[in-house]
Amino acid sequence: MTVKVAIAQINCTVGDFVGNIARIVAMAERAHAHGADILVTPELSLCGYPPEDLLLRPEFLKRSHDFLGQLRQQLATLTGLHVIVGHPECEDGKVYNSASVLIDGHCMGAYRKHELPNYKVFDEQRYFSPGVQPFAFDVKGIRFGINICEDTWFSRAPEAAADLGADVLLVPNASPFHLTKHMTRVETMREHVSETGLSLVYANLVGGQDELVFDGASFVLDTQGAVAAQLVAFEEVLEIVEFNGAEPVRQPYPEPLSEEALVYGALVLGVRDYLSKNGFPGALIGLSGGIDSALVLAVAVDALGADKVRAVMMPSRYTADISWTDARDMAERLGVRYDEHPIAPMVDAFEQRLAGEFEGRAADATEENIQARVRGTLLMALSNKFGSIVLTTGNKSELATGYCTLYGDMAGGFAVIKDIAKTLVYRLCRWRNTVSDVIPDRIITRPPSAELRPDQTDQDSLPPYDVLDAIMQMYMEENRSGAEIVRAGYAIADVQRVTRLIRINEYKRRQSPVGIRVTHRAFGRDWRYPITNRFNEVFE
Repeated sequence: MTVKVAIAQINCTVGDFVGNIARIVAMAERAHAHGADILVTPELSLCGYPPEDLLLRPEFLKRSHDFLGQLRQQLATLTGLHVIVGHPECEDGKVYNSASVLIDGHCMGAYRKHELPNYKVFDEQRYFSPGVQPFAFDVKGIRFGINICEDTWFSRAPEAAADLGADVLLVPNASPFHLTKHMTRVETMREHVSETGLSLVYANLVGGQDELVFDGASFVLDTQGAVAAQLVAFEEVLEIVEFNGAEPVRQPYPEPLSEEALVYGALVLGVRDYLSKNGFPGALIGLSGGIDSALVLAVAVDALGADKVRAVMMPSRYTADISWTDARDMAERLGVRYDEHPIAPMVDAFEQRLAGEFEGRAADATEENIQARVRGTLLMALSNKFGSIVLTTGNKSELATGYCTLYGDMAGGFAVIKDIAKTLVYRLCRWRNTVSDVIPDRIITRPPSAELRPDQTDQDSLPPYDVLDAIMQMYMEENRSGAEIVRAGYAIADVQRVTRLIRINEYKRRQSPVGIRVTHRAFGRDWRYPITNRFNEVFE
């Protein structure tokens, strides 16, 4: 006897009970039409993930309970289909991260998540109490256990399911994307689930939620830990896998994506969902003729369509002719609305007004920042008037070192490449041009410059980006000490300089817009350093 298990890799929105139920029901109807016996939806699919402090509001919990009842009724006509749906569950003053099995209009039972992650972007111990009991149910002679996400990153919960006689482990997930995350998931499932002799169905959430992107990429492992099915990344899909006893029937799956394709897909999904889920009609981008704004413009058009993206060039007296030419060229290639607003008259007005205050003082970053802030003011005025959100164009290397201007190029509503190092920006632009040639080659090959003073390049103020990014990765993402980085072969002066810049610019980062997370440690939820601190690294 075979059992058909359907995976609903769906894009839920936090707090959108009506919309989330509609997605679950639509997938359930499709699964039922294809003869599925079980449908697995992602973690907290009813309310969306992560709901964060909404879980502290009694009304949110009440609606979760009420909408679960509505969902149960709407699924009642799909005879014989077991639907696993994730939801908050309240009992005796405690809240649990639960997954219920709904069938024929009633609830067969529920499983409560055992392991509550409280690291990196997760803060579940703030909201939930841990469950302690395993849960399993039978379908056509095959026994299915349930774990939720973090449970399978340890051995305790899978072993408890195996002890209960489970043959197959169903795992609703809300596992956010970062580079290498998919391989880590598969390897971890092999370590903690396959060793119990269970096969596994891993149903992951897809979609953007603030800075998090959930990539989907759900999969099925057989009892030996081999991949039997693999769903695509970054798309809503329904996949049905047949089980003969504990063993899934192997099916073809897509070729793995390159690192660049994965990151680019995450950026596109993150932009699309941030704007659509928050009701923004379109995006505004300050297009400079440089590589960072070029990447953001390409991502925005791929995410939203050219008709919802507007590029604004704001040249100063220092803007090179090739920057004008390349900005116009790229806007034309992508078919977006393109406008030019020279800022020299406005900058002159500021400088004239401040001339008395600045008398006797040499020009410095102050005058450069005035230019950036004029541009920020123009973009935000257009945003206020027309409703489109400003997408900032600063990258992770700049944000780490403070090579950015508060209320200037940092002004905006969403920081698309906030977690993209400069060296990765170049890789992504080259990769995007292999899909279609949208970024003028000179933008990629010319030395980067903020163009805020004559003949300026980024390397006037920063180490070469390959050096800067390597030091940043070791220090910020890998938590390696200054001395370790020096021993890895980097000049002590460069290590001291970069780590100092990272430390003293925390106050800027705290005021930066939320942005898409693509590494395992991004500035934001992952990085919680005090602004006021006198801790200094040892470099020898």
